[in-house]
Amino acid sequence: MTWRQVVSMALVTAAATGHAAETRWLEASAGKLPRWYGFNLLEKFQKASSKPFSEEDFRMISEFGFNFVRLPMDYRTWIVDGDWRRFNEDVLKEIDQAVAWGGQYGIHVSLNFHRAPGYTVASPKEAKDLWTDAEAQEVCALHWGTFARRYRGIPSARLSFNLMNEPANVDGPTYAKVVALLVDAIHKEDPERLVICDGLQWGTKPCLELLPLGVAQATRGYVPFQITHYRASWVQGTDRLPVPTWPRVVVPGVLYGPAKPEHAGALRLEGPFAEPYRLRVRVGVVSKAATLVVKADGKELLRRELVCGPGEGEWKKAEFKEPWDLYQNTYDLDCRAAIPAGTQAVEFATEAGDWMQVTELGLTAQREGAPEAVAALDTGWGRKPGSLRFTPAGTGGTFAAAGSEDRDWLQQTAVAPWQEAEAKGIGVMVGEWGAFNQTPYDVVLRWGEDCLRNWQAAGWGWALWNFRGSFGVMDSGRKDVAYEDFRGHKLDRQFLELLQRYARRDP
Repeated sequence: MTWRQVVSMALVTAAATGHAAETRWLEASAGKLPRWYGFNLLEKFQKASSKPFSEEDFRMISEFGFNFVRLPMDYRTWIVDGDWRRFNEDVLKEIDQAVAWGGQYGIHVSLNFHRAPGYTVASPKEAKDLWTDAEAQEVCALHWGTFARRYRGIPSARLSFNLMNEPANVDGPTYAKVVALLVDAIHKEDPERLVICDGLQWGTKPCLELLPLGVAQATRGYVPFQITHYRASWVQGTDRLPVPTWPRVVVPGVLYGPAKPEHAGALRLEGPFAEPYRLRVRVGVVSKAATLVVKADGKELLRRELVCGPGEGEWKKAEFKEPWDLYQNTYDLDCRAAIPAGTQAVEFATEAGDWMQVTELGLTAQREGAPEAVAALDTGWGRKPGSLRFTPAGTGGTFAAAGSEDRDWLQQTAVAPWQEAEAKGIGVMVGEWGAFNQTPYDVVLRWGEDCLRNWQAAGWGWALWNFRGSFGVMDSGRKDVAYEDFRGHKLDRQFLELLQRYARRDP
């Protein structure tokens, strides 16, 4: 059966069930993308796990009220014996089927090369570099030209091409030069095909050099990274991040000792504290040796010397840093003290030694049933410790600081620059977003709704990474979710309903 027969049969089925009559395809152009809502489907995301797409996914996505899927794919899944000029027709038919199911279930399909000939953000790297190698550019154009010819005649309201995933370590002019080659190959076969390009710097920055090429652009919803990729195994260092909170208090929490006078200083926690509190100080990484001192209105509450070394100890992990001939050990240790009633401010400092990270502060009123209020601190290098204020609220309390991250911060950081690009004639959508399953669920919901509210106000569509899996609404593997059994899957109904509230065509 040819791909055209597959698509034709899908449309016949849709007409027979009445679905086609219900579908209102949203017009899409490079200068204005519609408000699509949906998910990334990962069946061909990696060669090692490649398999056919699932009709049940399309059926459920449609039934849940969504109208978009992005298919991030690895080109190695459809080449023959590693020869990037030879295509496996059987695998291409599996992609044909996904395109056909999109038509059948009223879902726009966006094809993406997550790994393109000559380019990937994943490992291993490609042998040749798409940005500089002529053969890689020729072969990538061959692949996109093949898809354009294959799907010629399917309206752009139903199908788009998202050229490559999250270009990194490339400047705008170089990126635009390669995109021009690929767009030319596509439009020679299908002049009307809608092309979407991810922004620069892993999809976070608009590329104005693309404007003359008549392509739309996609951004990302992975801000702040400390929330979206907390303890993500494929990202180095995320296992050392403090437990995420939202809104996020951004206060430098590295306490430098006398050996680094340019950064030394005290972290200050302002009250007043009208009643006594229990204080918890989470120490992360310690370099060589450092002495933590905590004072309330100048009176010492806690003194703790932490000395690093090899083998086992109070630390979770010992690491010898050869360039400096010392150990920097990960403690993840809670130090505790009592704050007397009437205290105006508490200060934390490394009074001797090298430096240490304070990753988290916890405060609990000394009365029965009082919950702990928690502030996660920023452990970026090279800034003097900051200050934050604690305000009792309800049964717990809240932390605030200048420069804290909240919905308005998201708007200014991740939305406003793209609105400026949109005003120049660039259609915009959010091609990926979400938070990994180790981020506390309540944080995901609060942060996620702030993102969705901003995108709704901007008039943008979005696609969650992913539908089924560690970021998704199905089988996400979170330990703090009450799942619902649903057609053989574990459905996160609360998260799904949040998405559904914002999956509307009208603001």
